[in-house]
Amino acid sequence: MEAIRYIVDVLLWLLTLAFVLRLLLQLVRANFRDPLADAIVRVTNWLVLPLRRLLPPIGKLDTATVVAILCAAAVHTAAMFALGGIGFGNPGVLARVAIISLIDLVLLIYLVALLLYWLTSTVGSGAYAPGMHLLQQLCEPILRPVRRVIPPIGQIDFSVLWVSIGIVAALKLLG
Repeated sequence: MEAIRYIVDVLLWLLTLAFVLRLLLQLVRANFRDPLADAIVRVTNWLVLPLRRLLPPIGKLDTATVVAILCAAAVHTAAMFALGGIGFGNPGVLARVAIISLIDLVLLIYLVALLLYWLTSTVGSGAYAPGMHLLQQLCEPILRPVRRVIPPIGQIDFSVLWVSIGIVAALKLLG
């Protein structure tokens, strides 16, 4: 039973991750011709496109993707409750756990993206790899405000370190 719970957990987490990445990449106006961004769009189109016919965007916010994220998180949380023997119980608790898990997921996405961005900018500078530009588009909007407060010291940029410390602190608060 534990193996089934693990498989369901991972598959639903990956599905939620794909929807969240799609929204984050839309918000930073990423290049969707990148192979990784294109793959995310293709994996999530099965739910977003039908929802888009029902839900028009509000400004720059794609409401269909937001609803898809909320649905995926709710299904993931409900499945984990059911497989854990907890049952569905109070819908308020289910919604709160789903929202907290979404916040946790976004923070983890940014933590991993910042680590990869730092590694690729220091170790593999000059080389092209799919996703490098996506990492830059995803990370730079949160690093720029920190760089204004704490500028780089010589050639060393500590903005990734400070943002990572803040993200880990927020993850600990959520935990």
